[in-house]
Amino acid sequence: MPLVNPISPDANPEVKELAAFFNETLGFCPNSVLTMQIRPEIARSFINLNKAVMQNKGRVTSALKRMIAWVSSNASGCHYCQAHAIRAAERYGAEAKQIEHIWEYQTHPAFSEAERAALNFSLAASVIPNAVDEKIKTDLYKYWDEGEIVEMLGVISLFGYLNRWNDSMGTTLESGAIESGNQLLSKTDWEIGKHQ
Repeated sequence: MPLVNPISPDANPEVKELAAFFNETLGFCPNSVLTMQIRPEIARSFINLNKAVMQNKGRVTSALKRMIAWVSSNASGCHYCQAHAIRAAERYGAEAKQIEHIWEYQTHPAFSEAERAALNFSLAASVIPNAVDEKIKTDLYKYWDEGEIVEMLGVISLFGYLNRWNDSMGTTLESGAIESGNQLLSKTDWEIGKHQ
């Protein structure tokens, strides 16, 4: 049972209009946003930050951003965000082999060296204590420029917020996210857990 129950999507017209963004990314408005809108300014600010972070400015594709989010959420242990991130990765065109082997990104041939560098950065930046070191930095700069690194860290940081929000709230997973988790993460230890 969630710590705080989400409220109706119709509770705040401005938030509802902004939240339409998630219909594109996930196919539904997340319960996390419906809980945030209990304080509408939190929901508005979060949605606008999410839009800015996930906007494409270059070579960090929408699919890669969602895979970065999955690695970060996996490191944090947030099953709610893992299901959302993998669903969005699929919806944004991540290759089937990459989704199927996301937890093997360091060795699986479906991933390029540039993608490995980005996903290693996500993992290192998401653990406590933080593990971003000179090797991570050197590998990043082989393939990515500063703007792209800022975009990646934006995703990692956004999901750091979401991982803590949803794990602490025990946010109830939506049926579409459950379907994606069951279908796409069946080879991992993913389960609905406290997000029922």
